Amino acid sequence: MKDKFLAFIEENHLFHVDQQILLAVSGGMDSVVMADLFFKANVPFAIAHANFGLRGEESDADEAFVKKLAKKYKAACFTRIFATAAFAKDEKVSIQMAARALRYTWFYELMELQNIPFLATAHHQNDALETALLNFTKGTGISGLHGILPKSGNIIRPMLFATKEDIYDYLVARQLVWREDSSNESNKYQRNLLRNQVIPLLKEINPDIEHTFVNTLSRVKGAEKVFYRIVEEAVGYTVTNAGGHIYINLEKLEQLPEAGIVLAEILKKYHFNFSQAKQVWDRRDEGSGKYFDSPTHRINIDRGQFIISKKNLQQFHSLEVMQNLKAIEVGRVTLNFSTQVREKVAITNQKAVALLDLERLKFPLTIRKWKNGDWFIPLGMKKKKKLSDFMIDEKIPLNLKEEVFLLMSGDSVVWVIGHRIDDRFKITESTTQVYQAKLSSIL
Repeated sequence: MKDKFLAFIEENHLFHVDQQILLAVSGGMDSVVMADLFFKANVPFAIAHANFGLRGEESDADEAFVKKLAKKYKAACFTRIFATAAFAKDEKVSIQMAARALRYTWFYELMELQNIPFLATAHHQNDALETALLNFTKGTGISGLHGILPKSGNIIRPMLFATKEDIYDYLVARQLVWREDSSNESNKYQRNLLRNQVIPLLKEINPDIEHTFVNTLSRVKGAEKVFYRIVEEAVGYTVTNAGGHIYINLEKLEQLPEAGIVLAEILKKYHFNFSQAKQVWDRRDEGSGKYFDSPTHRINIDRGQFIISKKNLQQFHSLEVMQNLKAIEVGRVTLNFSTQVREKVAITNQKAVALLDLERLKFPLTIRKWKNGDWFIPLGMKKKKKLSDFMIDEKIPLNLKEEVFLLMSGDSVVWVIGHRIDDRFKITESTTQVYQAKLSSIL
C-alpha cells in the first residue's frame, strides 16, 4: 500500500516528499492509516487534532489517543478544544458546518504559524463517492460531480487512491489501533444516511462501485477542463470591463452553444446561483430595465448587453468639499479640484471635466447621490429638467443610475458628475476664475 500511496502522490503532484505536511488526524481508522503511511514513507509531518467537545469523555479520549499516536511517530502534535455547539447556535449554522468552519480556520492558522505548506486530510474513495452523490442529490454543476479532488489549493487528499476496505485490510495487517466515532452510526446526518443505507443498495447493482466511480471521476475531471476552457474563451469573446462595471455582449453570447450554461459559469464569480443565472437568461428578451441581485452584485439587462455592477454595501452619506480641497474619493472614482485664471483654461467638452465659474459657487460644496425630484438646467438649455428624465434621455443603464452623484452648491445642482454641468454655473466671458473638477475615470 505504501507504493500505491507514493505513486498517487507523484501522479497528482501533491507535494515534494521532503516537505513537511500537517495531517488532520481524528483518531479514526482513515487518519490513523494516513499517519502510518506518511511515517513508513519517511515524509516529515505534524499532527493536528480538533476536539469539538460534542461527545463528552469520548471526545477527550480521542484527543488523548491522538497525542499518544503522535509520540509513537515522534511527530509534533497540536490540539485545540472548540465550543462547537455554542458557535453553531451563535452563527445559526448546523453542527457539521460549525465544526468545519472552526477546524479549517484553525488548520490555516497552524500552517501559517508553523510554516507548513500543505494540509492532508484522510478522505478516501468512499468519501469521494458520498460527496458526489450528496452534491447530485442536492443539485450541482459539473464541478460538483467529481466528488473530492486530490488537491485543492493547499489541501491535499493523499488517501483517495484507497477504498474503505483497503484501509481496513491495512489496519489489520499492520495491527494498528484506532478510535471509533459513535456518531458515524447515526443516520440523522445526511452523509451517514448515504453511507449506511443508500450506497449498500447501489452496491447490489454494482459491487465495485468505488472503483467504477474513480474511472468516472477521471472522465468528469477531463470534461471539466474542456468546459472551463470554453468558458474562458467565451469570457474573452463576450466580456469587457469598463469603469468598474462588467459588460457582457448578448449578441455574441447567443452565438455560443449552450450559452445559458456558459452565462451561469460567468456569473458564479459574482455570486449568482444557477437558478438566478437561468432566470437572467430566460428573461433576456424582455427589454431594458430588468435587474437581478446576488448578495454582492447586480446584473441589469440594457440594450443588448448584461451589465454587472458591484453593489454598494455601505450607506453613502454626503461629502463636503472645501474650497482648498485637492481631491476626494466618490464611489469608484476620484474627483480632483483646482482653480485657474480664465485665460489659462482651454474649453473642453469632456464629460469627465466640469469647468465652473468660481464666483457663482457657495462653499463648502457637497456631493451626494441623486434622488427623485432633483432637477437642474443642463448646459445649453434654458429650462429645468428632472434628473430622472435626463438619465432616460442619456440612456444611462439602471446599474449606473444608482451610481450617479451630484455636486451641489447649496440646494442647486452644479454638476451631474461625469455627465453634464448646470448651465447656471458655466464659465462666460465675464468669468475671471475657473473652478475645475475632474474625474479620474468616467462613472
